[in-house]
Amino acid sequence: MIKAKNIHKYYGELEVLKGVNLHIKKSEIVAIVGPSGAGKTTLLQILGTLDKPSSSDSIIIKDINIIELKDKALSKFRNKHIGFIFQFHQLLPEFTALENVCIPAFIANRPKKEVINEAKEILDFLGLSDRYEHKPNELSGGEQQRVAVARALINKPDVIFADEPSGNLDTVSSKSLHELFFKLRDQFHQTFVIVTHNLELANMADRKLEMKDGQIVNS
Repeated sequence: MIKAKNIHKYYGELEVLKGVNLHIKKSEIVAIVGPSGAGKTTLLQILGTLDKPSSSDSIIIKDINIIELKDKALSKFRNKHIGFIFQFHQLLPEFTALENVCIPAFIANRPKKEVINEAKEILDFLGLSDRYEHKPNELSGGEQQRVAVARALINKPDVIFADEPSGNLDTVSSKSLHELFFKLRDQFHQTFVIVTHNLELANMADRKLEMKDGQIVNS
């Protein structure tokens, strides 16, 4: 599903990623762990096409070398194949839960009725059938994060990148979210790549990649 070779990233003279190589299989749940400043989020953003490497031999997702794509093609690829879940859910406050979930599908120009029906199905699956019309400030932290998960799923992406997805949740909500990732993988066969400091989540993953000083030191 994902193969990356020799990823380097510089910010000025600071080398944040120092020749990272990795291989992640389809439907695998992989946790990326390591101390702050190890390069975890930078790697996640590059794999997720939100940032570009300073240099790399290749970054292949779904048999496409994404570093060869122009900006427009890259945006289209991201919208179709990749979903994101962030620590701070980044829901748009002026829109309802249902509307927030629909936005990526509307960007992809999918039919409105089809999108709304699918969004409701996903929200139902996530236990939010009574929250369609609630805006983010009317939802609990756990509910907001589940809406963010639904938004990540709406275009049926092949891979979901999550950056500290439970970092802003209480213990009960964190446990529920972690269990949800595995339920989603079993149901929809997505690949999950998760940056986390949560050892419980990391130890649940199929595989744990440890980063230190811009390199993967243990996989």
